[in-house]
Amino acid sequence: MSLSKPEEDLQDPGEAQGPVEVQRLGAEVGEAESPSASSATVSSSAPGEALPQEVLREMITNLMKFLLLKYSAKELTSQAEMLKKVLKDNQEHFPVVFRQASECLQLVFGVEAREVDPREHTYTTVPVLGLTCDEMLSGGQGLPKAGLLVLVLRVIMRNGDPAPEEAVWGALSRMGVCVGREHSISGEPRELLTQVWVQEGYLEYQQVPDSAPAHYEFLWGPRAYAETSKQQVMEFVLRVRQRALRTFPLQSAEAERDEEGP
Repeated sequence: MSLSKPEEDLQDPGEAQGPVEVQRLGAEVGEAESPSASSATVSSSAPGEALPQEVLREMITNLMKFLLLKYSAKELTSQAEMLKKVLKDNQEHFPVVFRQASECLQLVFGVEAREVDPREHTYTTVPVLGLTCDEMLSGGQGLPKAGLLVLVLRVIMRNGDPAPEEAVWGALSRMGVCVGREHSISGEPRELLTQVWVQEGYLEYQQVPDSAPAHYEFLWGPRAYAETSKQQVMEFVLRVRQRALRTFPLQSAEAERDEEGP
């Protein structure tokens, strides 16, 4: 399948995960014992008062935890509930906090907050691109990994499908997900990619024919083709990249410069 955009116009693997600030927010959520909003300590601010960055950051992190809890429980939520339980009636700041928390959820966890009733401002949380990998988390444990799966599928596309495993591990390491090291969101990546997602059919992991010493490569698996497509993955990556540029312009520019390195 030919891609409509030149490869040089598409950012390297980090594009699907957004700028550094998004990664930090995701790490804060991932390091929590469970995605709950019980840690929210933000008090209401005076009308018209600008939020200090540390307060805004805390609001975003707490709202992400709350939305992940709703995602795990498969429950709807509403603007009123988020204001009452998380943002402590900071209604004036809700649009900014909700927008940035939603962007981070998509970029890091592959979870989309979607409005289902505009009149009542009711929302549901669903996996991006219809991927069902998170439904296999035993007992609802663990954090959503659809965002990481989208990244891996995109890296494989960039490298021709199949992709050398070195290209995949290199992409993950640039976002702090390293082989042999437990990550707060993804766990140990080698086991996840070469065992869990292979068994679930999202990836294939095989030895390169006639390679000596043995080299291995990743391919899209049959379940990935059944649930999404390369065109959909490409469009999603480009869309969230543009959103990240609008939401975090300075950090995104810095991230792009970093990705231009060798």
